[in-house]
Amino acid sequence: MVEINVDKYKNLRREIGEDWINVHPIQRGGILPKETRETLLSFADGYSVCDYCIEGRVDLIKKPPIADFAGDVAKFLNMDEVRFTSGARHAQWMVLKSITKPGDTIIIDSLAHYTTYIAAELNDLNIVEIPHSGYPEFRINVEDYATKIEEVKSQTGKLPAAIFLTHVDYRYGNLADAETVGKIAEKYDVPFILNAAYSAGVMPVDGKKLRADFLTASGHKSWAASGPIGILATTYEFSEKTFRTSTIRGPWSGRAFSKKETCSFGCPPVFGAPIMTLMASFPHVVERVKHWDEEVEKARWLVGELERIKDFRQLGERPRRHTLMSLETLSFHRVAKNLPGKGFFLHRELKKRKITGIQPGLTKIIKLNTYGLSKDQIKRVAEAFHEIAMEHNIEVE
Repeated sequence: MVEINVDKYKNLRREIGEDWINVHPIQRGGILPKETRETLLSFADGYSVCDYCIEGRVDLIKKPPIADFAGDVAKFLNMDEVRFTSGARHAQWMVLKSITKPGDTIIIDSLAHYTTYIAAELNDLNIVEIPHSGYPEFRINVEDYATKIEEVKSQTGKLPAAIFLTHVDYRYGNLADAETVGKIAEKYDVPFILNAAYSAGVMPVDGKKLRADFLTASGHKSWAASGPIGILATTYEFSEKTFRTSTIRGPWSGRAFSKKETCSFGCPPVFGAPIMTLMASFPHVVERVKHWDEEVEKARWLVGELERIKDFRQLGERPRRHTLMSLETLSFHRVAKNLPGKGFFLHRELKKRKITGIQPGLTKIIKLNTYGLSKDQIKRVAEAFHEIAMEHNIEVE
């Protein structure tokens, strides 16, 4: 038998504590409130939600009230039906698997998450991109969707199978005009898929107002849940096709699985901690989206403070309309070139001040997120950057 030293897997603990400030761009919306952490411990075992599974599907379980929860999430997003998935990436794949066929063309924005591209690739689709405006704002001109639809129609002889929009992109935190894209989709009668991985759960999102046929969301990014878990919401028009059940039957055994939904691999793969933390955090999420304007104001304040540092520049749209931000930090990059560890100096300096979340090794362009931080915590972040700048003889206005 092969011997394996398992000691390194024992007593694993995260390095950061409760007194640290975490500005990680993909973690802020997924931080669990205290009451959810208690639920997490209770339902930490693998199939812990299946104690009373009668129907053979997680989304139909009544105790705990997952079936009710699916309906309430649909109401919260103003959509008709919801399923839970293994992430927004799984939700995107499900949609494309349901409404397209190999060789079809879809239109996506050029700031889309890599999982959008891979979902298209897995479904053997051709993609057409909507360009962005380039440095420094990188905006998507949503009116270009109409132009691209016409181009696809002219080149292929038919309309695109779907159009995709990233509501808030992960690179710059730009908030796209989803409602205008929805109107364009309606005009051409093309299904509209809105990837709301960085918006739904942290800010108000009304699927029908935005005219979305499909809305994909991320529980671990934006709904204060343990991962991996996503949400797929759609309308009655598409629900039967998207959530179709299995029709296969074993030719010898006669076995069939008529309640199992095929694109969920039979049962949504969110047993235990993912679905229970998503559900336990729901009251918190419903309340916090009401304070979105306050969160944006805090983000704007931090941008102003950081841009006091010489050669710091916020990238993406101005003024900020989201808490995820990208900053060009050229003065820190110049300093890093002459220091041991080079780009890791910023991570090291912030770590000394109990601030985490800036990707280690980066100094030329950094990303961070202020969502859910208090004003005092954001002030600490600003002061830390100012201190680091002054310690390295970088001008601060």
